[in-house]
Amino acid sequence: MSGVRAQTPSLTSYNVVWDTPSRNASESMPCGGGDVGLNVWVEQGELLLYVARSGTFDHNNTLLKLGRVRVRLSPNPFESGTRFRQELRLQEGHVRITGSKGTHTAQIDVWVDVFRPVVHVDISSNRAVQTQATYESWRYADRPVKGKANHANSYKFAPQGEIVTRKDEVQAQENEILFYHANGSGPSVFDVTVRQQQLDSVKNQLYNPLKNLTFGGVLSGPGMKTAGTVEGKYQDTDFQGHQLVSLRPQRQQSLTIHLHTAQHESFHEWEKGLTALQNESAQTARSARKATLDWWKAFWERSFISIGAANTTEWKVGRNYQLFRYMLGCNASGHWPTKFNGGLFTYDPALTDSSMKFTPDFRNWGGGTHTAQNQRLVYWPMLKSGDWALMKPQFAFYQRTLANAELRTRVYWKHAGASFTEQLENFGLPNPAEYTWKRPAGYDPGMEYNAWLEYEWDTVLEFCLMMLETERYAGDAIQAYVPFIESCLTFFNEHYQYLAKKRGSKTFDGAGKLILYPGSAAETYKMTYNATSTIAALKTVVTRLLELPDSYLNPEKRQHWQLMLTRIPGISFRSFEGHPTLAPAQLWERINNIETPQLYPVFPWRTHGIGRANLDTAINTYRYDPDALRFRSHVGWKQDNIFAARLGLRDEAARLTLLKLQDSGRRFPAFWGPGYDWTPDHNWGGSGMIGLQEMLLQADGRKLYLFPAWPQNWDVHFKLHAPYQTTVEGVLKNGKLEQLKVWPEERRKDVVLLLPE
Repeated sequence: MSGVRAQTPSLTSYNVVWDTPSRNASESMPCGGGDVGLNVWVEQGELLLYVARSGTFDHNNTLLKLGRVRVRLSPNPFESGTRFRQELRLQEGHVRITGSKGTHTAQIDVWVDVFRPVVHVDISSNRAVQTQATYESWRYADRPVKGKANHANSYKFAPQGEIVTRKDEVQAQENEILFYHANGSGPSVFDVTVRQQQLDSVKNQLYNPLKNLTFGGVLSGPGMKTAGTVEGKYQDTDFQGHQLVSLRPQRQQSLTIHLHTAQHESFHEWEKGLTALQNESAQTARSARKATLDWWKAFWERSFISIGAANTTEWKVGRNYQLFRYMLGCNASGHWPTKFNGGLFTYDPALTDSSMKFTPDFRNWGGGTHTAQNQRLVYWPMLKSGDWALMKPQFAFYQRTLANAELRTRVYWKHAGASFTEQLENFGLPNPAEYTWKRPAGYDPGMEYNAWLEYEWDTVLEFCLMMLETERYAGDAIQAYVPFIESCLTFFNEHYQYLAKKRGSKTFDGAGKLILYPGSAAETYKMTYNATSTIAALKTVVTRLLELPDSYLNPEKRQHWQLMLTRIPGISFRSFEGHPTLAPAQLWERINNIETPQLYPVFPWRTHGIGRANLDTAINTYRYDPDALRFRSHVGWKQDNIFAARLGLRDEAARLTLLKLQDSGRRFPAFWGPGYDWTPDHNWGGSGMIGLQEMLLQADGRKLYLFPAWPQNWDVHFKLHAPYQTTVEGVLKNGKLEQLKVWPEERRKDVVLLLPE
């Protein structure tokens, strides 16, 4: 075994290459950067782009696309019968398309500036061509939203009255096309939700991200002029297009799309921001491409997993891991987190479900709605991949909504702490459809009247732990997150005492412990008494909070949290075939879903697992619990692959990972889904990433377990991150560790090799 650093594996073999054009948008490639995502494809000789950006929420909280752009060259080297190549070049973070017809050859590079929201389409040809660019909008008029189409907004299955997607404004201005969508100051789903949930008395104190939100941009190109409008239909949706054409044929042509999103009371203020972006972009034109290339270079050097020989099944696992990580990297600096139900890369819904003949704005499970059980799986893998900066938009989401979550607690229950529900709007209140309008008289207005979501408050604790972990992984100062974490813990501490006092004369049980009733073990075991997943969550987060350096907590606060730790009850057990197992709770009333929260002590909470005395009990749960067996799957948000990896079950981890990270069945290998959600399914990809990482590297305290669930016949070269600002790089071939590098070197003593036999 050598301590010499291995050469970073080449990404070239992972580039996705197509030698024929696409049939439709479902056969598109993802491209992006910063917080902008594009679907890129060539259809019938034309380049098409769907343009998306995080945070473009309309007044119904639909995450609207910013339009479609169509580019056509004349003469056309991309039309039928030409030689064609489309390549996603991972190292550079862009898509390159080349076409040849006879001696005529042209190349188009599509890329996004990582540091500012600007899309670039760079065209070069060995003969002069005329370029025609069309900005296409299906929102050229108000469009009623009917039936299941409302699943894309916050009304979902319970629309209130007529729901309309309002029209965009599109203006042709000599040599550019301006487009934007303005929510204005009028009523939105925010106002409807506040009224529904009886919070009008504090409405002026609530954070509202929808009011006066305007988003859009401008399409332009040097040497181009506007050329009228066109009408058409793509898939199931009619559109109007505004065209630009080049003044004269040229060998070189560039197109740019500058995008701007902001909350302003006037269009003039928004337009000033767009103009400022255009001016800055012009000043940085020479350096922007290099800065973007440097960013992607650093991104790929930060971490990687490369498996086996090219085109083997295990090689595809490594390739698809990298492809999905690339998709996450396209929203590295968004103001808003990556959406679990498609991210920035959704497309016409009928191409996923033929019954859903809706506009390209559609995605199932809402646009501004945050489903925490799903979102967490998108963000957990960023710790080991070293992509800590990518986690900040998700943390910022919670911080922005903290005041609203605390306010609703005070209004409803008159105690402290942040009440975050499982299905949460981007303004921090429960999704109105899930809260429901048809509620019994006198029902607690702070509660969702919902068989799946009632009393499910603990998922936010996973994001608390992620915040805490960035202190160990990245060495980040997390003082800004501590009040948030404390508020989430305070809610559990105070609310369950509040509920106990409502029921009887005692606040705690006979052992002086909190009574976590009613509760919920995920969405599956309902009306629980002392849910195992909640107990493991509280114990882990409080313990981790107390492990912070003294600078984070004064003695009084430290004593307060130490007292709460002593009041958290113990988890419950049951047995099957004589084998002791983890129970989902001490008691429960019914089973509603197909999650396995009795294994949440394994992941995410790691109170049970490798290096722990209770490993056998957790393995028994995986192997013998009939619900765990009945619910087992690799689809979508299922995390059995993670459980198997954390338990050191090599064969099971490999089997499920091969299923989880196999090719999607769509033209782009990492466009999984819809699973239980939508396509591309980001919590499918995220759970696959987590499981693969855990097969290679697990951390428990200062211990670093290498290859705890890795199969003997998979060669691998990996670089991953671990707590205490540690990086581990290793090469395993033929079951033997050929190279190992640990930074810093003193952490090597903490490595425990668990090589496959």
